[in-house]
Amino acid sequence: MFQLLPVIRRLRHGLTLGVRVLAHDGEGRLLLVKHSYTPGWHLPGGGVDAGESAAAAAHRELKEEANAQVEGPLELHGLFFHPAYGGRDHVVCFRGRVRGGPAPRPNLEILAASFFPFDALPPDTTPATLRRIAEWRAGMPLSEAW
Repeated sequence: MFQLLPVIRRLRHGLTLGVRVLAHDGEGRLLLVKHSYTPGWHLPGGGVDAGESAAAAAHRELKEEANAQVEGPLELHGLFFHPAYGGRDHVVCFRGRVRGGPAPRPNLEILAASFFPFDALPPDTTPATLRRIAEWRAGMPLSEAW
């Protein structure tokens, strides 16, 4: 049933907007989350709610998914088209240094949240996550697509 939520959201909204955060800590590690409804490790993030700014959604999602808080301002990494979600979805990706508290207990949405060294990411890190890291860390050109 939980997997139906993205479908319902697409039906209710003409255009969807999500956020993701390249959240790193002071020890040179990247924060990733594992969702219950899709495979692999992802950048933390989620949907922007009605009446909410993209930056506010990024702060909220970091807190909800990983009990992390941004130190200083978020930086815009890029805006990406996400064609896999009905051809109407876009993702705002931010970068920011974060500090994390104890990881939340696994729940219906988030199975795990953890910091990983950039040179030791989990083997099932998603391709989109790896592209965002390469754009940021290796100076690769930004793609239009998520």
